[in-house]
Amino acid sequence: MKRLPVPPVVLFLLASAWSGTWLEFACAQDSAEPAVAIEAEGATGHVIPIASPVSAREIEQVLAQLSRLAQAARQDRVTVVLRFAAESDSQSPTAETQPAAGTTLEDSLRLARAISGPDMKRIRTIAWIDSAVTGNEVLLVLACEAIVVSPQGSLGSVTSGGPPADETTALIYQSIAARRGLLPAPVVSALIDPDLELANVRMADGPTRFAIGDELEQLRVSGKVIEETIWSPPWEPLTLTADQLRQLRAATAIVSDENEVADRLGLSRLRDPVATRIENAVGVYVRINGTITRQRVRRWQTNLAATIEKGETNTWLIEVDSPGGDLVGSAALAAVMADPGSTIGAVGGFVAREARGDAALIALACRPLSIHPDATLGGSGADAMTAADVARQAELIRIVADATNRSETLIRGLLDRDLAVHRFVHRQTGRVRFAVPSEITAEYNDNPANEGTDVSSVWKREERIELSEGITASTAIELGLADGIAESLPIAAAAVGMTTVPPPLADRGLIRWVERMGRNDQLAFGLLLVGFMLLSTEASAPGFGLPGFLSMLCFAFFFWTKFLAGTAEWAELLAFGLGLVCLGIEIFVLPGFGVFGIGGLILTVLGVVLMSQTFVIPRNAYQASEAVGGVWMALGGMGGLVLGFIAVRAFLPKAATAAGLAMEVPSASLEDFERVANYDHLIGQTGVAATRLRPSGKARFGDEIVSVISDGSSVEAGQEVRVLQVLGNRIVVEAVEE
Repeated sequence: MKRLPVPPVVLFLLASAWSGTWLEFACAQDSAEPAVAIEAEGATGHVIPIASPVSAREIEQVLAQLSRLAQAARQDRVTVVLRFAAESDSQSPTAETQPAAGTTLEDSLRLARAISGPDMKRIRTIAWIDSAVTGNEVLLVLACEAIVVSPQGSLGSVTSGGPPADETTALIYQSIAARRGLLPAPVVSALIDPDLELANVRMADGPTRFAIGDELEQLRVSGKVIEETIWSPPWEPLTLTADQLRQLRAATAIVSDENEVADRLGLSRLRDPVATRIENAVGVYVRINGTITRQRVRRWQTNLAATIEKGETNTWLIEVDSPGGDLVGSAALAAVMADPGSTIGAVGGFVAREARGDAALIALACRPLSIHPDATLGGSGADAMTAADVARQAELIRIVADATNRSETLIRGLLDRDLAVHRFVHRQTGRVRFAVPSEITAEYNDNPANEGTDVSSVWKREERIELSEGITASTAIELGLADGIAESLPIAAAAVGMTTVPPPLADRGLIRWVERMGRNDQLAFGLLLVGFMLLSTEASAPGFGLPGFLSMLCFAFFFWTKFLAGTAEWAELLAFGLGLVCLGIEIFVLPGFGVFGIGGLILTVLGVVLMSQTFVIPRNAYQASEAVGGVWMALGGMGGLVLGFIAVRAFLPKAATAAGLAMEVPSASLEDFERVANYDHLIGQTGVAATRLRPSGKARFGDEIVSVISDGSSVEAGQEVRVLQVLGNRIVVEAVEE
């Protein structure tokens, strides 16, 4: 082979490419690791497609994915399978303008250096040759730690379809190949130079080995060759088939599909690390909080669709803090988020406190999904879903599972609390699956090759995965349902590629603030308590005044917060309003404690309870807890009536600023007042309260029944009263203590 002069610039670049790696190479020669170290049982790997040819932008994307996986790795190494396919399935805008000349040596060298360099020590790279690999992509295969090959896969000439390799190219390939030791050096030389003859020779005084070129001729002349097998005749490019790669022990297994790759590597499954982090991310922030309703889902869908139409956004950041509320609406929204459209590159999610019930489906549609360490994913929520309800949304659940590469069975288990999801381990390969026993049995029996055998002889059923009460952040990551833990929203935004949290999607700051207030139980209780206190104050001084107006504002704001939070509709407002009207009739129109009083109390409590929840009758533990909390809130709020009466009785009559809010006996003469009737003869007389005085009512004096008003205290019916003052047509009485 003719030696070509090497330009000084090329030597400088080559030296730069090797800097910092010779020490690692020397150590690798002294103590080489096995080609494949079996993963811990239940581990999950990642598969990254490498389509031919590979552009510079695709190299950048692969490097970004590997870097993110390396950073996310904690203790154990992460297995990444680089699948070398024939054609690109990518629909990116760069696919049409991709050069047809093939992958350049510079791009391949950059990725090969990263794969075999010290920065990727937490990554175990496996090359899956699923088609014919030629050109500079061979360098990427040589940089991996191990090889698995499909029956149709092969490893061909480096110079196929391109110019002949020079000495620099040969030096680069030999150095990268020597780090891993997958192929002997003569085989690598034959892949680089198609003019070389490659033979596997058996020597009389030594083992079988490969020889090429001048060395092969010298061995033949020496007469020490007992047997030789020609692998590549001179001037014919070398192509290593799947069987030859196995014969060389370069490939650890011949595989047929992705599941078999996972089995051979001892992985539970292979996940596709989709483009979850993009450069120059420009996004919007959507906060899904409170109870989920169809109306709110439609509003979110409309707002998200508007960002696609404008074309100014490439990332969505979704924060979920919700107990759910509507499975149909959540499934529809989750399907949109799982497949948002070509202009949206990533949909990142963050579970702040909880994503219960159907809200878990919205969270699981995000990739990457970050979760707070104390958050809960799944479990009983505001919508009591049945197995039939979940089954009706099977197609949308499958879309979410396929788009995010998450277990469909685990997602269904989070929604259907009665679904028994177990962990199954393959007895031969150690592969782990999460499945329902009946489903895995049916799948096993449908395979004719398994006839006459029992599923337990192949799949070992282990513990049931407890999903009914929700799972913690660590469990979600262990099961592959979440991608990382984030203490705050900015950290979750950084996982998608954002430097800061983007602006909220809606520009109505007041509406967003009221929506957040709707989930604050302390604020809701305070509004009810103050509202009923002011209502009782107004009742103590009949007439529409400032306390009544402020009470109305408290009740209106309470309804507004619950309405925007998704728990209050017009039916709840009607029940609450009718209850207040009935209580007003009982106090001001028909004094006493009768049908209007009892009915008003029941309607008011019912309205408050229904405004705090999306259901009528609780059907799970979460709903029962919410219902009990709503009842206590209503009763506690109505306790403000008692507090209001006490405050009026104790303080208002003595306060100079409260004139007109409580009843006072005027000192002026009544002779100037127009009288309809004269009740002066009742002054000082003692009678009996015919009705309850709160503070107005009726009293009997002998055979005469007249309307009276107490001095501010509540008087029960039948109690003895004494007339204090007669103010025109108004008779002021006080209770006579026994």
